[in-house]
Amino acid sequence: MIYTVTLNPSLDYLVHTDALRPGALCRTQGEALHPGGKGVNVSLVCAALGLPTRALGYIAGRTGALFASLLAETGVEYDLCRLDSGMTRINVKVSARQEQTELNGAGPAIPAAALDRLLDKLDALGAGDWLVLSGSIPAGVPVDTYARLLARAHERGARTLVDTAGDALKNALPCAPDLIKPNREELAALVGGTPTSPAGAAACARTLRAAGARQILLSLGGEGAVFVPEHGAALYLPAPTGGAVQPVGAGDAMAAGWLYAQVHELPVTEALRFAVAAGSAAAFSAWLPDRPAIEAVLARTGVPQPLEQG
Repeated sequence: MIYTVTLNPSLDYLVHTDALRPGALCRTQGEALHPGGKGVNVSLVCAALGLPTRALGYIAGRTGALFASLLAETGVEYDLCRLDSGMTRINVKVSARQEQTELNGAGPAIPAAALDRLLDKLDALGAGDWLVLSGSIPAGVPVDTYARLLARAHERGARTLVDTAGDALKNALPCAPDLIKPNREELAALVGGTPTSPAGAAACARTLRAAGARQILLSLGGEGAVFVPEHGAALYLPAPTGGAVQPVGAGDAMAAGWLYAQVHELPVTEALRFAVAAGSAAAFSAWLPDRPAIEAVLARTGVPQPLEQG
């Protein structure tokens, strides 16, 4: 089972318009409403790939009820903690030709007792399961929250994937997550410099491995991805060509592709191919990709090449 945790899920309201003109009336050419949030996105793509998955997190208010209803329609299993106050946030994502503007809500406050309830839900984890911790830690929530969740997961024998940034990621590293999935900007913020090449990115990523992460899957956006294993050479795979539609969920789809490969025990080179194909398929789609979309991109995804010994 793939368990995902989204501390601050959202209703993602996507609108398309010819041009976004601040201060003026803008008419949309299409709208869609989806249950969202990074961990939720991972669960949605995992489910599309046929993996059993359960989404954990928090909902609140009437928007939380709508969120749960929309998630139920997708068929994704969920076990969400309902908060007594506040409302599940609404994130507005406006696509205007090649530009995207996002307005992200703050979300509800999460009291300490609610965090304990989430910890208790992790007792369902066991050997062979994965726990995915995705997204930022909301304001007011202790920055060591992911570290606590990782410790509980490891007590249960589960493997872990962390996709976050800043202090949340820094505090998680000593807990030895099985995989972290930063992007170039998140890596640069931690190591104090922006890598300019895949080899440079691999060298920077190895400092995070030294800090505790067992493996690193580094997203380079349109340039592809670098994988730094626990032992041996780093691998680089350029992204396949295609027309990017929107970036939302590309990193989450990449994580889901990687998990698919792990569950099916694919070789590391195939795991990287599947992850890059899934992330690229999301970028080429109006929303999260289904399995046929991922397989179509996989068919034109190259083969990873080693960078250097680590």
